Amino acid sequence: MKASDLFVKCLEEEGIEYIFGVPGEENADFIMSLSESKKIKFILTRHEQGAAFMAEVYGRITGNVAGCLGTLGPGATNLLTGVGDGNMDLAPMLVLAGQGSSQRLHKESHQIMDAVSMFKPVTKWSETIRHPDNIPEMVRKAVRLARSEKPGAVFLELCEDIASMDTSSTPLSVRRYPRPMPESSSIQQAFEKLKAAKRPVIIAGNGVIRMEASDNLRRFVDATGIGVISTFMAKGCIDMDDDACLYTIGLGRKDLVACAVDSADLVFTIGYDLVEYHPHLWNPDADKAVIHLDSMPAEIDSCYHPELELVGDIAHTLEALTKEMSSCQLAYDLRQQQAVRRDMTQEFESYRDDDTQGLIRPQKAIWDARAVLPPNGILLSDVGAHKMWIARHYHCHEPNTCLMPNGFCSMGIALPGAIAASMVRPDQQVLAICGDGGFLMNVQEMETARRYNCNMTVMIWEDKQYGLIAWKQMDHFGKHSPLEFDNPDWMKLADSFGWNGHRVENSRDLEKQLTIAMNEEGPSLVVIPIDYRENQLLSDRLGNISCPI
Repeated sequence: MKASDLFVKCLEEEGIEYIFGVPGEENADFIMSLSESKKIKFILTRHEQGAAFMAEVYGRITGNVAGCLGTLGPGATNLLTGVGDGNMDLAPMLVLAGQGSSQRLHKESHQIMDAVSMFKPVTKWSETIRHPDNIPEMVRKAVRLARSEKPGAVFLELCEDIASMDTSSTPLSVRRYPRPMPESSSIQQAFEKLKAAKRPVIIAGNGVIRMEASDNLRRFVDATGIGVISTFMAKGCIDMDDDACLYTIGLGRKDLVACAVDSADLVFTIGYDLVEYHPHLWNPDADKAVIHLDSMPAEIDSCYHPELELVGDIAHTLEALTKEMSSCQLAYDLRQQQAVRRDMTQEFESYRDDDTQGLIRPQKAIWDARAVLPPNGILLSDVGAHKMWIARHYHCHEPNTCLMPNGFCSMGIALPGAIAASMVRPDQQVLAICGDGGFLMNVQEMETARRYNCNMTVMIWEDKQYGLIAWKQMDHFGKHSPLEFDNPDWMKLADSFGWNGHRVENSRDLEKQLTIAMNEEGPSLVVIPIDYRENQLLSDRLGNISCPI
């Protein structure tokens, strides 16, 4: 068979469901082979960056691999930002690009560049397919690497002449391996340390969700009562209504949640990735006793030097610890944790009836978003000032229902990400929140959403500037550089792309209009004027936190 046909059959064998991308001349054989597949859907996007973001969000929601595709040269470079974001946010994804003939790679030639070297810093593995018979091995290796902890992106490049060659090779079958468990002696040591502690606290990271250990964490918390602080990407690992939920940590300044860490005599980190929230922010003196539970050994850091590491399957390790902890009497002093939850909850609720006009406070916008989304509804955050408010004020009942970029932190992810989420989870409501800056970075994907009739809503917080940069500059310098810009007529923009459009000027109308938008057929746009005067008010308050008792 032709090499490109073999490539598609190998992807089918791996269970690939979606490839998002843009065709080109040098990937034409692959595209034609892909068009014959009955198992893989090719989603034509308007830009390769959007395709990469879609593959990332698919990977984060499902834990499986999707592909993103570009041709050589500019097609490959356009993929790069989305690939970097997915790799640093630990999403399994397969990056595919065409390449010119292998007979002209050694010399100056039209659109030829060393894409393999370019992708190496933002992937787990980057390689060229040099012979058609190598395709089964390379696809099997690529997908296995992408899925293995810690997951990420892999890149394969297929030259146009290799793609058209004949081969007698066949796909390799998929064989999975069991995740290892920590030694029983290490689990026993962890049990003794947890039992002896007086004020333990849990910091849960995205690894809990990636490794599908949320139910195991919840059972462990039911048995112990220990409070759980989640990173931004671990929202929903414990139900927001659980008394042990201490919400999230990750803002640059001290928030109330940090008080629970300050008072702890033992910090139990579970699936914690340092890329999300650096330990020097919660353990600046490196004096906290830390137990590390993750699929990988701890990253070496002077502020993160665990005295005990449990390396292996998170779910099974938590089950073993739960069994041990359930058999003993615990005498924890959790008053500080209870006070943190009480005060944070009261603050969130205080904005539910906010009735300002002209500008809408971030806290109210998030309260209403949570009110209209069902427990399994999916919220996607873009990057900007709104992300900080979502991180602090939006909380979840279920895992993988709030997707935030928090490693590479690339603007422009939410619109294409919402498209992928609506395709992968058609029975769940999808809401993306964007700033006006980030939304316009991939605005062309509005056409993609309309073409595939995606049931999704995008809420734009309009402030006509790069609000997060203004916030940070004000914090550091007391002023900000010129960051203002203008915007299109949003309702005309929505209409021109065939979207439903809503502009909401008053807080009291927002929940109703969001509800209407969320229940409309096809994609909907909701635009609100945001009151970012609240940014500096929050900064001033966080700089003067007094821990509750």
